[in-house]
Amino acid sequence: MRWSCSREQSEEIAFDEVLFVSQQLLNPLGGKNLEQSFVAWAKMRAYRLPQAKLGIGDDAAVLANVGRDTVVTTDTMMDGVHFESGSVDARRIGRKLVAANLSDLAAMAARPVAILLSMCIPITDDPASDELLAAEIYEGVCQSAEQHRVAIVGGDTNCWSGPLVLSLTAVGEVVEGEIWTRSGAKPGDLVVVTGALGGSILGKHLDFTPRLEWVEQVRSRVQVDAAMDISDGLSVDLLRMCDASHCGAVLDLDTIPVAAAAIELSQNSGKSPLEHALGDGEDFELLIALPQDELAGLQAIVGSDKAIACGTFTSRTGLWAREGARIRQMAATGYIHGQ
Repeated sequence: MRWSCSREQSEEIAFDEVLFVSQQLLNPLGGKNLEQSFVAWAKMRAYRLPQAKLGIGDDAAVLANVGRDTVVTTDTMMDGVHFESGSVDARRIGRKLVAANLSDLAAMAARPVAILLSMCIPITDDPASDELLAAEIYEGVCQSAEQHRVAIVGGDTNCWSGPLVLSLTAVGEVVEGEIWTRSGAKPGDLVVVTGALGGSILGKHLDFTPRLEWVEQVRSRVQVDAAMDISDGLSVDLLRMCDASHCGAVLDLDTIPVAAAAIELSQNSGKSPLEHALGDGEDFELLIALPQDELAGLQAIVGSDKAIACGTFTSRTGLWAREGARIRQMAATGYIHGQ
């Protein structure tokens, strides 16, 4: 997204003017962080067309087609925020970029079709090194694209004096009427995750497999009321699903699947393994709202270790935690953009 737009006379509106205007519109929303506020404002401001069935606010957009819907998502990653280019193989960065976008498509029950890659490569005093960085990132993108059978159909490349910035757009498709969104959770549905959580910083955040195969096994065989991928942390992403679905959720803390990496990380972090599972983020597992009578069938298809019930959606809004017989309100933790 460019921080400018055209008026009738084609003059550009500066970023600070856009920010000022957005602040005036966002203040009434009250109490939301910068990312949530901007997304809410952008959703209200966006031009709409009938063929855009689902736009800003979900894991991906949905465009109507004959018999199928086109699903589009994009992610931007920056050196120092999503990865450290000086300490990791650039091919792993490229693979992560693709996998993160395909995880969003999986959350919408979509099959990936194509991707477009854009790169802003930092300029240094060593042009050969700059070219090698770009080539290795692209090689990682190609490796992941081949693994998941998705075509690379375009993109853009620029050089600048800032940090490495990567953006990838992924296009998928889904049979009309079979799309999953984050807004369909119902009171009584189970909170289900597809794997263990926490500690991704120890390696999983760079090397993970999006749950595309899981979706292929489940689609059309199990009723899924809502879905999203866990990128910012279980608790904060669950709260976002609750907000989108106008309901709340109770997490059974004793049943949350804690990854071995979360246990390892807790030995020196000052946090418990459960805290890591609730808030580390970049797990890239799926978070599912599932009717209770569908759980046994789902586990028979994918295995009980890939369909773990760890809570219940409720009519009472907010996020709650159950410990034994006690239920208390809990704060959502995780990565919150703009804070």
